[in-house]
Amino acid sequence: MKRALISDIHGNLEALQAVMADIDAIGVDEIYCLGDIIGYGPNPCECLDLVMRRCKHTILGNHDQAALFDPDGFNPMALRAIYWTRDQLDAGNGSQSQVNARWDFLGELPRFINDEPYRFVHGSPRDPTNEYVFPEYVYDTRKMEILFGKIDQYCFMGHTHLPGVFTTSCEFISPEECDNTYTLGSTKLLINVGSVGQPRDENNRSCYLILDTDSNTITYRRVEYDIEATASKIYNEPDLDNALGDRLKRGH
Repeated sequence: MKRALISDIHGNLEALQAVMADIDAIGVDEIYCLGDIIGYGPNPCECLDLVMRRCKHTILGNHDQAALFDPDGFNPMALRAIYWTRDQLDAGNGSQSQVNARWDFLGELPRFINDEPYRFVHGSPRDPTNEYVFPEYVYDTRKMEILFGKIDQYCFMGHTHLPGVFTTSCEFISPEECDNTYTLGSTKLLINVGSVGQPRDENNRSCYLILDTDSNTITYRRVEYDIEATASKIYNEPDLDNALGDRLKRGH
């Protein structure tokens, strides 16, 4: 079975559409979304509709949660964006039933999914929604021991927008370091799938991952999309900071 794992779309419709086209071209059995469908980007309703239609399972991200409840720990730029996003979801494209369906979908999202030997979260195995696991955490052996102690085998996550594989020997292996493909062995792994809509690893192409359960491999995919179109939408919306468009071009 091939599963496409996507995360951190952040209202970037052009990126999501490009990734879905790539997924269709290579052929997968199912798509999992690891959260943050909305927040930051200019097309929250359209991205929600596409995820609702295409993804077999979706997990609650911290920006999805912030749209539902009081945002916690958001910087001013992210806070303005989430308030704007709420307004867009309320005003929403389509009928009132479509508007309600989007809110219902968000409100029913699980915080994690277990499908042994795989665990799927947005943040970390310790705090599925909010905890970041950055590459530099490999230097904090105690923290890594705690995180690996929370999983049985493999844990897939997003949240940092930084793709790569964490090993129990406190290594972080970026996609470039493994030629975009990594074989899953008997040891535990924490695996960040990267970001569809706001990459932050100095590569502005959308990132997602293919989990092949037959070959027991993961493969990172990078996809070009129309960054200028998304950035222009952001620049044209007064309540979205221009920096949100600029960072798409930088990939950071």
